[in-house]
Amino acid sequence: MTSSSKPGRRPLVPVVSMALIALVVAACDEEGDADGAQDRFRSEVGPVPETPQRPGDAQAGYRALVNEPYVSCGMPYSAYRRLTPETDPADLLPGREGRNAELPYHLTAHTNADGVEVVSSNCLLCHAAHFDGELVVGLGNEFLDFTTDPRALVNQLGAYVRGEGDTAAWQHWADRVEGIAPYVQTSTVGANPATNLTWALMAHRDPATLAWSSEPLLEPPPREPLPVSVPPWWRMQKKHAMFYTTIGRGDHGRFMLLAAMLCADTVEEAEAADSYAADIRAFIASLEPPEYPFPIDAALAEEGRQVFEATCSSCHGTYGEAPSYPNLVVALDVVGTDPAYATAATDGSRDRFYEWAARSPYGDDVRLAPAEGYIAPPLDGVWATAPYLHNGSVPDIRSLLDSRLRPTFWRHEQPRDYDATILGWRYERLEHGKDQAADREERARIYDTTRPGYGNGGHLFGDGLTDAERDAVIEYLKTL
Repeated sequence: MTSSSKPGRRPLVPVVSMALIALVVAACDEEGDADGAQDRFRSEVGPVPETPQRPGDAQAGYRALVNEPYVSCGMPYSAYRRLTPETDPADLLPGREGRNAELPYHLTAHTNADGVEVVSSNCLLCHAAHFDGELVVGLGNEFLDFTTDPRALVNQLGAYVRGEGDTAAWQHWADRVEGIAPYVQTSTVGANPATNLTWALMAHRDPATLAWSSEPLLEPPPREPLPVSVPPWWRMQKKHAMFYTTIGRGDHGRFMLLAAMLCADTVEEAEAADSYAADIRAFIASLEPPEYPFPIDAALAEEGRQVFEATCSSCHGTYGEAPSYPNLVVALDVVGTDPAYATAATDGSRDRFYEWAARSPYGDDVRLAPAEGYIAPPLDGVWATAPYLHNGSVPDIRSLLDSRLRPTFWRHEQPRDYDATILGWRYERLEHGKDQAADREERARIYDTTRPGYGNGGHLFGDGLTDAERDAVIEYLKTL
């Protein structure tokens, strides 16, 4: 499902959709001592066991994904059209119904309980992206800008609101954004605050009833989110647990119910979304990566396959006619990548949110149990998913395989341009970090690997290869 594209556009209201990818729930009893509860919130590094998933209809899942109002509050449609009167044809998707057929792929319209037509962000804001002139559903959008305060756009749109009903709908949406805004602003364009947004939503909701509180009911998360790179959806057909620390275990469809948590104020509303959650999960699991669109040297790729299988396959699996994938969480002292994200998930500092989820309507069906490490992902379509590592700190595969090439300070070139020799978007290597940036806009575009959580160290497994072997592996990765 693709369409042509113009690079460089920034979708409207990206922060609203972050609830769509912040898919986290827990499994443990309310009773028991603190140490026992903490044990239930942790998993060991190593292989992740498979959990059976509810069956679903992939075609029905696609229809639900692009049409259903799983985020039930948003901008009044009339105000949205006053601010944005036209839709770029490149942003239209097939299979959309009614008003949705004329909206950009990342927005969904519906009529709320008060009879007001509203527009909200959907999952595809973060889980669809343009590549080589095509819109690829399931490819993580690594260019969204979460560095600004989302309340500014809410207030801008408010100037276009007319009438009592539209004002009430806008206020409902604005209240939710007000609650999460202090916790979802990243320091760098492309970094994603999904996890922090989940914790912020939990802090404002009653775990039993899901009722919203304007004041936090739990201590909110830290204000500066740890960065996350958005992984491609097609990996889910192989993965036994969700997210980089495999925190999401159990029923994956139920995890996705938290897509509605931005606005769902009752258990009944959450249960309505559950009626198609398994179908959406089935659609996601059915996705295949796009084919590499440029020429491939078949002989060199075969050499690369042999190097890859000798060097990389024990963690990332094998590909071809008899593929395998080990679902292996690698310990922090082995992988060596920036530990902040995994440490925050397992050091007890987030347990209040795990307890919230355990007491919530989701707690019986899923298990929130991160491991103190990072899962080595399957590499299908990896050539399209730059930048790399869980925090997006390495801009291309060539420097992922040779740590000497990794820039300390860098930013993507504008307009975006893909470099097939390095398997990544072209970037500028800089001599300074954010502290010496000329203005806020320049500061936001700089990826500064000296900042906490943004480090680009570790994953040194390619350093022992020769340049010729790296060339061969890169050519092989183009075939996956």
